Order: sequence, then C-alpha cells, then structure tokens
Amino acid sequence: MSKVEVVMPQLGESLTEGTIVKWHKKPGDKIKKDETLLEISTDKVDSEIPSPASGVITKIFFEEQKTVEVRTVIAEIETDASAVSVESPSKSPDVPKAAPLKGAIQIPSAQTPVSEKPIGGRFYSPLVLSIAREEGISMGELEQLPGSGEGGRVTKKDMLAYVSTRQVSKPSLSTTQPATPSPVGHLETTLKHIESGDLAQKYPSPQYEILQMSNVIAKMAEHMVKSVNTSPHVWAVHECDMTNVDKARRKNAESFEKREGFKLTYTPFVCDAVIKALKQFPLVNASVDGDKIILKKFVNLGIAVAAENGLIVPVIKNADEKNFVGLARSLNDLATRARIKRLVPSEIEGGTFTITNFGVFNTLIGIPIINQPQVAILGTGAVKKRPVVINDAIAIRSIAHLTLAFDHRIVDGALGGTFLETVCKLLENYDSEKVL
Repeated sequence: MSKVEVVMPQLGESLTEGTIVKWHKKPGDKIKKDETLLEISTDKVDSEIPSPASGVITKIFFEEQKTVEVRTVIAEIETDASAVSVESPSKSPDVPKAAPLKGAIQIPSAQTPVSEKPIGGRFYSPLVLSIAREEGISMGELEQLPGSGEGGRVTKKDMLAYVSTRQVSKPSLSTTQPATPSPVGHLETTLKHIESGDLAQKYPSPQYEILQMSNVIAKMAEHMVKSVNTSPHVWAVHECDMTNVDKARRKNAESFEKREGFKLTYTPFVCDAVIKALKQFPLVNASVDGDKIILKKFVNLGIAVAAENGLIVPVIKNADEKNFVGLARSLNDLATRARIKRLVPSEIEGGTFTITNFGVFNTLIGIPIINQPQVAILGTGAVKKRPVVINDAIAIRSIAHLTLAFDHRIVDGALGGTFLETVCKLLENYDSEKVL
C-alpha cells in the first residue's frame, strides 16, 4: 500500500489560500491520475485540479466552501485499490496544516496547456481528453459528440460508449466541419441554488429562485463597480471596414488551421492593429496613480473570455514582441485554458490594455467598462456584410463597429478618437494577399 497526500496548491506567488468549491470524488471512489479531483477558487481565478495519482480516495479533510491555506493536506489517496478504510470531511479543526509531510504530492498548478484545442467554448475534463488522445479522437470529432453530463458535458461514460461503436477506419462524426460553438455564459446552469431565510421570505419559491454568485462573478462585479466609480467613462464608436481582413482570413483559413491546429479568427488581426496603435499613442497604454500618469513601455494585452463560470480576462504578456502567428497561438492557448479552468493568477494579472469581443454573440455595438487600472478598453462587434457608399457607388463590404471606452482623466476625445481611427485604418488597409 502507498499513501499519497494531496495538498492545497499555490496557484500564484501572492496567494495564501484557496476555497474548495466542489469535490468531484468522495471517500471510497476510485480515481485515475489527471482525472478531476476538485475545483478550487481564489480571489483571482477558478481552477479544476487533477488528481496527482491513481487509486482510491480514503480521506477528505475539508468540506466544500471551506477556505484552506496553501500547502495544507486536503485529501489522501491510497494507491492500492484494495484499500477500504475511508473517511469523510472532518468538521474538527484538528486537520493537517502547513507544509506536507514527506511523500506528499503537491497538486500541479496547471500551468502547462493541454495539447488539444477546443473549437468552441465547450468544457472537457482531463479524463475525457486523455481518452480522446488514447483513442485518436480529434478535437473536431469530440466537439460533435453529444454529452449526457451537466450542461451537456461529455462524460467518461459517453466517451467509452462512443469508442465501443466508433469505426476506427472512418470516424462516424465529421472532422472536417467545426461544430457550432457551445453557448457560454449560461451561468444559471452553473450557479448554486441556496436557501436563504430572509431573502426566501422576500422572494418566495416557486415564483423566485435564489442563486449564489460564484467567486469569479462576485469579484468581477466588485471590479466593475470600482471601475465606474474610479474613471469618468467616455465612449467612441467607429465603423470599420473589415473586408480586407476577411479576405486574408478566408484565404489563409485552411492552411492556417492545418498547420496550427485551430481556426483563424478576426481577433488576432484586431490585436495586431491595437498593438501597433498603442505604440503610436502610448498614453492609451498608461495608468493613473494619484496625480501621476504611469506610461508602460510594453503591451500586456488582456482578452476578455466568456467562460462557464463567468467573465475572465487572461493576459498576453509582452504582446508587442510577438508576430501575428505568435499572437494567434497565445490567444487560442489562453482562451482554451480559461474555459477549462487551467489558468493561474499570474496569467490574468498585469494587463495594460484590454479587448472584449462581444461580436462573438452576434452583438453589433457594445459599451464596455474599463478594466482597472487601465485607461481604455476596445470592444469589437460582429462582422456583417452591408451595402456602403464608396466613391459615390454602392458596394457590399464586411463591416464591424469598434467601441473604445476611455478614462477621460487622461484620454480626451481627440486622443481617443484618433487612436480608434488608427486601429480602423490599420484593419481597413490590411494586405489581403498576405500569407500568414
């Protein structure tokens, strides 16, 4: 027999504790290495934590919703499957604390990205991805597999059933066409119903249902209220002709996806233009500290991602040092790991400018809120073909609306408008024949 002690991971240098949101296993359950063991939440990010070993869960020391110091032993796994002695979460304060004993295994911080790249926003557990790798199931094939789990998730049972009927020589599900991305942001399916005495009387069932905000939603709400109270917001909206970008995207789509393993979208084109514009107008890449303006000589580009548990903004560090393909790879990697809860706090810190793409939900124009302590944020609307007047003639063009929200303390209308016009011109004049 061999005992493995599982400890609360430290997901960032500044973090000292984490909250256990959900145990995916209970004492007595078998678990495989890398299968999701629990979900934890910090004040910066939620993460699904894989098991460090295969075996049987024998002890769980803390119940759900308990906040635990990092490096505290939270569970034990008996690697001998014959183990039968199990213990449920202890309600006593006498539980293992501080650094783990010799032989304990620190749960990985999940900084290594998964090799699979989901096409849409659908969640896949590490176990499902592991089975897909072993069976040679492509991500395009996996995207189309119906799921019987909560919110349509693909479960181990679904995978095994599919594998048993799958024709190895010719997959029964198409791998050439992407599945329609699963809708994200349906938070009502992930938030917990709570029984609240006073509120339950004010909002009686069944006419009302009371849900508890997730940690991510609560922190984002607090952050947005603070932003509105801190910065005098001004918004500018420009119409942007994306026809050349659309041509370049379509021309390179097939070869790009074959080479990189993920689809070429409009977003990296926008990111590339924004970075170039920020270099021309560094004040838009600044922050305010009292009566001082802090100019940043680098661009850490935040990208808002609508994940299952709420909005999160991973950051491409030193984005100005990356070429177009490097930007696209970073975008895909961060967005993928944001949706499967594989980000660490350092990857959502230090942004100097943010882009939010509400066009992915077919929204034409949005009014974003600045991501503090930044002084501006760009919102991109859906790209739609429209008749427009060019040289006194009507033409069909691919048009998008770009919205810039800026902090009027240091960015006035002239600067904000000029910056936004520069971004638009860079996109409108993009070389549609360029090979990416």
